Amino acid sequence: MADIRHVVLIFGEILIDRFPDREVLGGAPFNVARHLGAFGCAPVLVSRIGQDAAGARLLQTLESSGLSTHGVQLDSIYPTGVVEVSFTLEGHRFDIVPDQAYDHIHPRLSRMTALATTPELVYFGTLAQRAGSHRALRHMLRAAAGLRFFDVNLRDPWVYAERLHWSLQHADIVKTNDIELDRITQLLDLEETSPEAQAEALIQRYQLRGILVTCGASGAWWLDDAAQQTAMASDPVPDIRDTVGAGDAFCAVFMLGLLNGWAIPLTLQRAHRFAGAICRIQGAIPEHNDFYRPFIDEWHVLR
Repeated sequence: MADIRHVVLIFGEILIDRFPDREVLGGAPFNVARHLGAFGCAPVLVSRIGQDAAGARLLQTLESSGLSTHGVQLDSIYPTGVVEVSFTLEGHRFDIVPDQAYDHIHPRLSRMTALATTPELVYFGTLAQRAGSHRALRHMLRAAAGLRFFDVNLRDPWVYAERLHWSLQHADIVKTNDIELDRITQLLDLEETSPEAQAEALIQRYQLRGILVTCGASGAWWLDDAAQQTAMASDPVPDIRDTVGAGDAFCAVFMLGLLNGWAIPLTLQRAHRFAGAICRIQGAIPEHNDFYRPFIDEWHVLR
């Protein structure tokens, strides 16, 4: 059988998560790309990093992971993105440093990457739109074909209603969590109060194909443009080490399901299992590809 690799164009931040005791590579776009690459897809990242030690480390990691680097731009002025992560009684606290290289993704270079790629799926989020990179996303989307997947990831103080509205206008599928869904409703002045009514209002207003809503330990649900809801209750995840990157893991496998034509109930189940496995390790990305092998074998994902 021929090895068919699904091409996914991924726009946004790649950065360093700086914990009190260690530094790890991160950013939702990077995490999603890393998982999709391990599952046999061909993700193409459009991002920007500094010409510094952190940027060199990011490039080396991308190359050693087999991920394409031709969409990753180098910046001689602004540094590679950093997020300072601390622990509080309520969980992780993220201090997202402003004015980083990923805030200055170049529009023309982004467009050129899109034109050189034929993606089945285009992924973008919210954080990388907080500054000048929003213009690069506009240029990239105009040049890119493929189903558009918008991953809502609201991080204060970088939350703007007009950018959220624009992103929803340019999306086909939206992924959010239950807390963010309620906040989206408030930011956009929608009147609906129940989560299902909120999701349906967004689908109708923005002509979406569907919305994926994750609910942490309680599971996830999907609502399509025919108002058909598919819900998945979750089993408890044992031996949790941390939940960093769990949403990105869920998102990646849901996208994998879309690319491979899996039924929605099966996709939700597999995404939950994989996200649970990520919660049992430290950080958002496993150290070795062996971590993915049981899922690849069970799901018959092409390698």
